[in-house]
Amino acid sequence: MSHDTGEDTGDGKLDVAMISLCGCWGCTLSFLDIDERILGLLTRITIHRSSLTDIKRITKRCAIGFIEGGVANEDNIETLRHFRDNCDVLISVGACAVWGGVPAMRNVFELTDCLAEAYLNSPTAVPGAAPVIPCHPDIPRLTTKVHPCHEVVEMDYFIPGCPPDADAIFAVLDDLIEGRPVALPRSLIHYD
Repeated sequence: MSHDTGEDTGDGKLDVAMISLCGCWGCTLSFLDIDERILGLLTRITIHRSSLTDIKRITKRCAIGFIEGGVANEDNIETLRHFRDNCDVLISVGACAVWGGVPAMRNVFELTDCLAEAYLNSPTAVPGAAPVIPCHPDIPRLTTKVHPCHEVVEMDYFIPGCPPDADAIFAVLDDLIEGRPVALPRSLIHYD
């Protein structure tokens, strides 16, 4: 699959956005595990929106969007659609984004049963206090199931793993930056 990664920023750099939805941040740590190669990347890309910068919205069109984590609530859906609308290429990074991962283990149960187990029947419930399931407008509404990203929007590439190897993330990013077709070597793909 070949994608136009858009115009550069005028300084020769591509604009990149990253987000962690419902996951553990392990894929973000894998990105950071690129180690000293990240310095070379930062001469070729500008990261505009990421969990590391705490910028909440994409403020300009980005060539590449990395999505870590599955879709578990309404805010995740809105954020994922925002990324699809504002990124030329969208990449599912890690088992949660690709398949739903560990958070999708709740899919075999009804949401009401999961909430009851977590809040009403929890061993961490305060003794003597009436247990409650948190409900507030600031808390995103959970979806009845956890979904991989491609069930919500079209994704262009997938980097499996829990978390994926830093070399796999680097290889995909390097291919896209250089305008080459993405050719993730099988040796860098793992499914654990």
